[in-house]
Amino acid sequence: MSVVGFDIGNENCVIAVAKQRGIDVLLNDEWKRETPAVVSFGEKQRFMGSAGAASATMNPWSTILQVKKLIGRKFNEPDIEKELKLFPTFERPDGGILIRLQFVGEVHEFTPAQILGMLLSHLKQIAEKNLEMPVSDCVIGIPSYFTDLQRRAYLDAAVIAGLKPLRLLHDCTATVIGYGIYKTDFCNSGPVYTVFVDIGHCDTQVCVASFETGQMKIISHAFDRSLGGRDFDEVLFNHFASQFKEQYNIDIHTNIKASIRLRASCEKLKKVLSANAEAPRNIECLMDEKDVRGLIKREEFEKLSSDLLERITVPCLKVLADSGLTLDKINSVELVGSGSRIPAITRILASIFN
Repeated sequence: MSVVGFDIGNENCVIAVAKQRGIDVLLNDEWKRETPAVVSFGEKQRFMGSAGAASATMNPWSTILQVKKLIGRKFNEPDIEKELKLFPTFERPDGGILIRLQFVGEVHEFTPAQILGMLLSHLKQIAEKNLEMPVSDCVIGIPSYFTDLQRRAYLDAAVIAGLKPLRLLHDCTATVIGYGIYKTDFCNSGPVYTVFVDIGHCDTQVCVASFETGQMKIISHAFDRSLGGRDFDEVLFNHFASQFKEQYNIDIHTNIKASIRLRASCEKLKKVLSANAEAPRNIECLMDEKDVRGLIKREEFEKLSSDLLERITVPCLKVLADSGLTLDKINSVELVGSGSRIPAITRILASIFN
């Protein structure tokens, strides 16, 4: 049978398999192509994927999400401080991260690799249900900036899930292959150079690839591992949290369920502003039985996000410099990832790559 591919994102996961001369993205039990990367521990059972995301509001302190950022990391690393606040975490004797929570009336401790193993096991079940056969051999996508320790943690998680990973594939490589596999219009006069800018939920990865008939090559890549779509959501969240404190005298940071609802609303607002000049903000009974209403304009959002937008230029300029190519050699720029919908990003890339 074909090898199954797992793309483990910070927010969602995708399962794909090569068949019928193409790539088929498998559907989960909700008939969706994306499965939330969430594991939630209820009072009597464990919920994963879509069911875990649905129970996150009811069990916020027993729900593990965005575990990808914790894989293979040390507890005292400064850039994961924000991740450690999402759920109860402690430092292991070896300096690693330990997640401690209540499940079935007992205290349980899990490593991030074990949580990822649970998630991979759930994805494995979805694949087996779709393909109607056992799944073992697989390829798992990882960011290009992962350390050796993080890669080993991914392999450990795959073993926990009963999978046999044939290889770990860089996200940039997977993107380039997905782009070039169906392209048949490459000229024979020389290589075609394309820049891929992948702005995901938690990181930004950029690469330059060359295409010729029958072959592909990654020339250079760069990244910002702490800049993604969720950071733009957080800009809106902090803006509204400050606004609500002044207008309604409520502190969103003191109520975890209200914070979850506001973050979900901010993500929707960001998507609306991608296609519209303004977006309404209406949340009923957000906190202390108070409804919050208002309007935000795209230019205001872009002004609030100016620092983040400026950071996007850094990996783009670096990947261009490392490639050794001049601007006139670049044939096209491709935007991918959930965080790339913001119109200002398109304008920035247009100014960089002319």
